Amino acid sequence: MTADHANARSRKRFRDAEVGAVEKAIRRIVRAHDLQSRALVKASGLTAAQLAVMRGIAGLGEVTSAALSAYADISAATVVTVLDNLEERDLINRYRSGSDRRVVHTRLTERGLAALASAPSPLGDAFLQRFARLDAGERRRVVEAATRLADLLSREPDGLHIHAADADAVRPDSASRPESR
Repeated sequence: MTADHANARSRKRFRDAEVGAVEKAIRRIVRAHDLQSRALVKASGLTAAQLAVMRGIAGLGEVTSAALSAYADISAATVVTVLDNLEERDLINRYRSGSDRRVVHTRLTERGLAALASAPSPLGDAFLQRFARLDAGERRRVVEAATRLADLLSREPDGLHIHAADADAVRPDSASRPESR
């Protein structure tokens, strides 16, 4: 075995260990998110997607589903499904624009405002407390690392970002995901 061949095998083994560690960390994050999402539904009756959309409505004001899709990084089709569910529960109202009847705006109802005000954090209080205890630099690094990981996972081989709308088109089972309702 040549030195170059041994070095290549060593680099591959190191790279495989790194990828394995990232995969394990992602599984832990997905598991923690799943548990927190279940706790959120149990505590508030809202899914994380519903809460993100409601926060978008509260933050952006009377808004279109396209703007909510961009705000929450959820596909437009999923946002419409979420809005249908929220409207059925009288948490939001949708109405046509007075200036352009093709445009539909969304606003929170009084009941929606109350639900939003009483909803817990989607990440959970324990995470928020631990995150708050980090110094500002460490919090910034966590945000940067999480953002970078999300970018790595959601980019095409050519480096283009996969938008939420495109991702749902690729995932035929996306409409059956519990968070899409």
